[in-house]
Amino acid sequence: MTSRPTGPRLLLVGGATPLPSSVDIVGTALAQARARGIRTHLTGRPEHLDRTPGVTALADEVFAVDPDDVAATLAWARDRRARGEGYDLVLGLRDPVQDTVAACAELFGAPGNPPAVMRRTRVKDLCRAALAAAGLPQPAVRLCAGRADALAFLADTAGPWVVKPRAGMGSTGVRKVTGPADLDPALAGLPDGEPFLLEEYVTGDEYSVEGVLLSDGPRFLAVTAKEKLPPPHFVEVGHVVPAALPAGADEEITREAGRALRALGLRTGVFHVELWRTAHGVVLGEVHVRPGGDWLHQLVASSRPGLELFGMLYDDVLGRPVAPVPPATRAAAVRFLAPPPGRLERITGWDEAAAHPAVLSARLTVSPGDTLRPVRDSGSRAGHLAVGAATPEAARALARELAASVTFEVTDASGPAGPRRLPAPGARGRDARPHDAPLHPAPPPRTDRTVTRP
Repeated sequence: MTSRPTGPRLLLVGGATPLPSSVDIVGTALAQARARGIRTHLTGRPEHLDRTPGVTALADEVFAVDPDDVAATLAWARDRRARGEGYDLVLGLRDPVQDTVAACAELFGAPGNPPAVMRRTRVKDLCRAALAAAGLPQPAVRLCAGRADALAFLADTAGPWVVKPRAGMGSTGVRKVTGPADLDPALAGLPDGEPFLLEEYVTGDEYSVEGVLLSDGPRFLAVTAKEKLPPPHFVEVGHVVPAALPAGADEEITREAGRALRALGLRTGVFHVELWRTAHGVVLGEVHVRPGGDWLHQLVASSRPGLELFGMLYDDVLGRPVAPVPPATRAAAVRFLAPPPGRLERITGWDEAAAHPAVLSARLTVSPGDTLRPVRDSGSRAGHLAVGAATPEAARALARELAASVTFEVTDASGPAGPRRLPAPGARGRDARPHDAPLHPAPPPRTDRTVTRP
């Protein structure tokens, strides 16, 4: 009979989706765990596990369990506990799995955020209420059951407004509304028929704060400057790390982000806090207990050479010494491609942009022959280009320059007109890595790994 391996054990709930950024985040988390002698156990949907073999190969043991189904995962976890199995750390790196992460951490007695705290953070109207109760400025918001509720809110408040799902990500279903005439198209764009939010539109520059929450408080790693396509949709097309801010603004932003973390009662994890800097001060947006998407984890790591984001969290939870945060000696930026809709005939300039020595990573998610739809959420962008540079200004300028050098030839999908040569806001071509290969170097896969399916 083989004895159970000793040493710390990590349960990584949800694994990776097939998105390259998700693959890279999870691959990095697994590699940093392995470097610390932590055995890794990963759960995920069967279809995601099948499409991300480069990630699952890095884990010691893999289980086909739906991480979005709290009850199903808890049933699996109780069975594991009954067999004498346990976990010292429980982590999830996507928004939809955070309720499951909290429930599993509680079941196994691992450090974590209580389920009630996690729900309060993840459900946007509950989050706004908790932040407002703590004295943090918040836009007026209403949870609406239907169109009549929304019309009443429009009548009671000054516009413009924003319609958004109660819980969601990637800007899906988020749309600006300037009056009753805009309401029906906005409601039609919501991803489901559940109650939705209508809130006042906030005018100001948008930022996010990236960091990790340890037992003695948060470590702020970067303030990120954001750029979006024009409304009515809110699709992010650019990020710069660190943001170029006036004197004192960095301290103001991180102070308010810290207040938000405390107001919600969060204890541990990687965080991504969204906010606006307005004429009247900082207004908090959404708070996420996971790394920022859109390759922000890569930008932060590039700006602070030597940083191990997940390693800091692991060491803290396990009671080991936590390395100091490396200084920010560099900058980085990412630019996303938003070509016009239509039938894609040709992409030019991609290989040349990809060959630039400052490029950190890049992907194209479209090919000639594809029909491009309007860019209305993160999933409908055509790819990304990330670069490193000495300063935020240089990184932003280089990302824009390389992006502008990539051209999409698109024909109108509704008619026989010839190709139109149109520049995209940002791009870089397909690289040579397999679809799910992590960008960061990782140890070879485990030879004793097992995959368990129902």
